[in-house]
Amino acid sequence: MKTYGYIRVSSIDQNEARQLDALCALGIPRSQIFVDKKSGKDFNRPKYRSLVRKLKAGDLLYIISIDRLGRNYRDIIDQWQLLTQKKGVDIRVLNMPMLDTNCCKDLLGTFISDLVLQVLSFSAQLERENILQRQAEGIAAAKARGVRFGRPIKKPPRNFGHLVKQWERGELPVTELLEQTGLREATFYRRLRELRLAQNK
Repeated sequence: MKTYGYIRVSSIDQNEARQLDALCALGIPRSQIFVDKKSGKDFNRPKYRSLVRKLKAGDLLYIISIDRLGRNYRDIIDQWQLLTQKKGVDIRVLNMPMLDTNCCKDLLGTFISDLVLQVLSFSAQLERENILQRQAEGIAAAKARGVRFGRPIKKPPRNFGHLVKQWERGELPVTELLEQTGLREATFYRRLRELRLAQNK
């Protein structure tokens, strides 16, 4: 039997140190702790997939909380069944002692674990949906205030019209025009269309 740990944080700039410290304190070798910096919306995560390939019947997997495993209700249930039933792996969730398949293998213990898993999986997905809703509301409110998202618009220089005329007369190669305006080729043609539309009004 081998003992493994799994850690997930939602993005690259989030710190996994707290989870790592908790798992290392249990004596799990660092080489047997797998860390993903990915969203919990699905299980298409490279380190998790590597972990699943390594796990064998009788192994014990530690996670800090069920939402570190994932945030999609149906997927969490499916993965739990894959690990515990198909692969014969035990799972221990540190912040929820009732979710410990290693110690509660009788019918009542299994029933309680399954019930707790259903509730926590539902809560994990609900929290993810609430986060997405708050993000959407924040973006909508920012847009209503005039906040722009994405790359800032690259404006042409003041002498853009003059440079365009030189380019149209064949006096200025497009490469030099782009260098002088600081625009990429696609952006130049967009600004050119805008200039011509403004001139034709």
